[in-house]
Amino acid sequence: MRLLYHFALQPFSRKVRIVLREKRLEFDLQDEKPWERRDAFLTLNPAGEVPVLVEPDGSALIGSTAICEFLDEVYPDPPMLATTPLARAEIRRLVAWFDVKFYREVTTNLLEEKIFRRLAGLGGPASQALRAGSANIHYHLDYIAWLTDRRTWLAGDDFSLADAAAAAHLSALDYIGDVPWARHAEAKDWYARVKSRPSFRPLLTDQLPGVPPPRHYADLDF
Repeated sequence: MRLLYHFALQPFSRKVRIVLREKRLEFDLQDEKPWERRDAFLTLNPAGEVPVLVEPDGSALIGSTAICEFLDEVYPDPPMLATTPLARAEIRRLVAWFDVKFYREVTTNLLEEKIFRRLAGLGGPASQALRAGSANIHYHLDYIAWLTDRRTWLAGDDFSLADAAAAAHLSALDYIGDVPWARHAEAKDWYARVKSRPSFRPLLTDQLPGVPPPRHYADLDF
């Protein structure tokens, strides 16, 4: 059985979980708190970061992009990276948009400040970071609306790794109630479609002790 070392609210871990379930691959989850830097985990990944996927043959894959592209090569049905070079390039562009740009401008300023800093014992959030994250998220939600006004999904006609990456970040932020859906109906419609996918629903059952999600978080018709 393959084993995924993850942290439930970490978007990169969530992205891998979505892809594994899209491909109907069986796996177990191992909760890992990266800030604890366990020796056993550092043996798997000296960087001390999740996600790490251990395949049934014992091979350890590190990092969400490497893991997802490996899974798409080895288990190509359904494809998460499309079948033509141009389409794959667009998907990769959007994955980078959310995993790099959105992460830097929004996720780091909200999720990491509110949750990860506290769990790691680094104190409370910085108000300047919270203001920046809350302001920046509107631009990204507008971009999702622009994309889905022109395409069925973010990168084209089919659900892809681009949708998985975007939804992974937004779902983690939605868990802490930081996504202003009321002001972004088009992005909300796209996210509602993602929430209804069988691959995504297990994420809606995640619970972080002492940090309950808002009532709408697990509601498919929110």
